[in-house]
Amino acid sequence: MDLNDLRSLMTVVSLLTFVGIVLWAWSSRRKAAFDEAARLVFDEEDEFVKNRPAVRR
Repeated sequence: MDLNDLRSLMTVVSLLTFVGIVLWAWSSRRKAAFDEAARLVFDEEDEFVKNRPAVRR
């Protein structure tokens, strides 16, 4: 096994890892968890506005 074989193997492993991550991210089983995570910023903002002290001018 020479250096070019090792490079080819690493390329194939990297491609398979990338495809695996893409399939995991677009999986329908993960959609609910990702939707909830996407709304976290807005939920935290509402709590911040509710708990913010009044500003006196």
